[in-house]
Amino acid sequence: MELRETAEEPKRSGIHQSTSKRVRMIFSVMASPNRIDILRILNSKGPLTYSELKSLAGFKSKKESGKFAYHLRKLLRQSLVALNKSERRYTITNLGKLVLSLARQIEERSIIESGKMYVRTSHESIEEFNSHKIIQSLVREGSLPLELAQKITEEVENRIYKYQTTYLTGSLIREMVNSVLLEHGHEEYRNKLARLGLPVFDIQEMLTNLDNANNGVEGLLFDTGKSIFSEHLLTNILPKDVADAHLGGDLHVTNPGTWSLIPDTLFVNVQELLSQGITLGGKYIDVSRVPLSKQLGEIASAATIILSLLSKEASQEIVLDGFTQLFTKHTKSLPELEQKLTDIFATVSTSSKYNEAGTSISLRLQLGTDNKVVNAIINAYKNYARMTPVPKVGLLIGYDKDKISNVSQALAEIISIGGKVMFVKGQTASTGIINTATKGSGPIGITLQSVSINLPRLAFESNKDETYFRARLVLLLKPALAAMAMRKKDITDLTRRGLNPLLAKNTQYMQRSSISLVLNLVGLREAVFDILAFKDNREGRSILYKVIDTVVDVASKKAKEFGSPVTISMTETESSERFARLDAEKYGKNSALNTTEGDSYTQGVVLHSDNLDGHTAKSDPISEYNKLSKLLNGGLLVVLAINKNAKVDEIKKSIEKTAELVPAFKPMKTVPICSECGFKDESFMDKCPRCKSPYII
Repeated sequence: MELRETAEEPKRSGIHQSTSKRVRMIFSVMASPNRIDILRILNSKGPLTYSELKSLAGFKSKKESGKFAYHLRKLLRQSLVALNKSERRYTITNLGKLVLSLARQIEERSIIESGKMYVRTSHESIEEFNSHKIIQSLVREGSLPLELAQKITEEVENRIYKYQTTYLTGSLIREMVNSVLLEHGHEEYRNKLARLGLPVFDIQEMLTNLDNANNGVEGLLFDTGKSIFSEHLLTNILPKDVADAHLGGDLHVTNPGTWSLIPDTLFVNVQELLSQGITLGGKYIDVSRVPLSKQLGEIASAATIILSLLSKEASQEIVLDGFTQLFTKHTKSLPELEQKLTDIFATVSTSSKYNEAGTSISLRLQLGTDNKVVNAIINAYKNYARMTPVPKVGLLIGYDKDKISNVSQALAEIISIGGKVMFVKGQTASTGIINTATKGSGPIGITLQSVSINLPRLAFESNKDETYFRARLVLLLKPALAAMAMRKKDITDLTRRGLNPLLAKNTQYMQRSSISLVLNLVGLREAVFDILAFKDNREGRSILYKVIDTVVDVASKKAKEFGSPVTISMTETESSERFARLDAEKYGKNSALNTTEGDSYTQGVVLHSDNLDGHTAKSDPISEYNKLSKLLNGGLLVVLAINKNAKVDEIKKSIEKTAELVPAFKPMKTVPICSECGFKDESFMDKCPRCKSPYII
């Protein structure tokens, strides 16, 4: 027994010595800042090649190669870093992560024990508190005079030391600085220094109410970013009077999160764009560079890529011309062509969304040309619309009176299943917006249209005086148009610097003036007929036309000043409901909305399919619509409201009749969609026949 114990004692001692040596070696690794940096880089970046890791670790010259190799070898020997020989990439091991975590804990504990005050910064580091950095920030970020910056910093520093806390955060210090600035009456400096972001509660609400997260993680990330850029727009970019007008409900800015970043609508000749060759430079380096050839497969791939990328560079719509011409030489195998087109539509529908509706893509098909390709596109679109709950892609049908009957049956079927179809003459978007870019402006026309005017609000505040109403309207137009001109400048500058690569590199964007500014009017009928109390007759409508003439005249004068087309439209935006809600809260519901339907103001024009019989181009409502269409040089949206119970033959008859009456219109039919499983059909209303869910949208 004694002999056995004597024999085991040296063994235990050897194990202890071996473990102690191993720990000492690991601590020796931690003693080198260079080796800790290598572990941090691998932990944050993931697997890296030798050259990538060397460059990121700061060993860029040839003289330092031996030094880097020495440090990396130390880490490999202690199993803190591993080499994947097949991929030739280095990764941090679990032991390496443990050592890195221990290093952080030691660093933080040493700071606490020192008794000094430290700051957790926004760039993930801990630094000793230094009041001079506050002064530097005030001067650099807020443009404060040095003497004022020193005075504000002294007061902030006194408050900080009263807290007697070990740790401060950068955000807490910034809040204290802004509080002191407000106390001293420096609101303009405070706005420049404000930290933009969401409260913790709002983030928790987003994660709790995931029923609203229709776009997955991407949607959550975009919503948070959109909130920041919206706040930045309203506090630091827009003139104060325009920002106040938006918040107060006099006007509405659509998509404020992307206001200064991307345009609203792009009119694209996709054939011309592709034929010139897509140049992306160093942007989108993970996107395949597919050369355009005569092969159907490569044309389809190139078209899919270009549409997906273009949808990232507009907030509302991409209008595609020349799409038919891409496939004119591929009509020998129509089934294959239709399948390729269906695949394009389905794939493009997965691209990023900047808002709830996403950026729509509209294909303009001119009837009477390339009939086989046009029919193939329509058939492919029917397949796509049938399998997509809410289509992102739509059709713009360029028609003549004697051509629409050739495709009206197929288009009626598409409308009956919730497809997006609009009938147009000329360059018009699905919103009714007209492309006013001049000829020779390149393959892309650009439209900025995200400002709407609340006409009922102006009428309320004009004491039923029509002349005063128009005068107030002109006063509001000028700052709104000035803000849009400023927006054009901001987008142009960011595009030139590469934020929108396709616009910057493939459209001669900077060389040709192809940007038009469009101002939208909301609630014109309510303003004139309900609030100003004119009758809906010839005399009353003459007042309505006079209002439009006044606005168009002001816009035309501003166009010369800005050097870009400035036009006026009446189209569909979310501002209609917002204006109606705000006015009801301010003035009382009955004062504004006693004649409206659905708690919203009128936008554009609505025709009802059940009321078309007996109408001719000379009928009062039709002649009024056509008069408005001529006056509104920016576009007028005419919606053909299809009865929800209408059959295909009835829809076909309605669109053929409407085509004889107005130059452009958009049929819309309510199609129920199950919010649980996405099933859609024209035949159910109360409960989904597939999953039995009662939640129908």
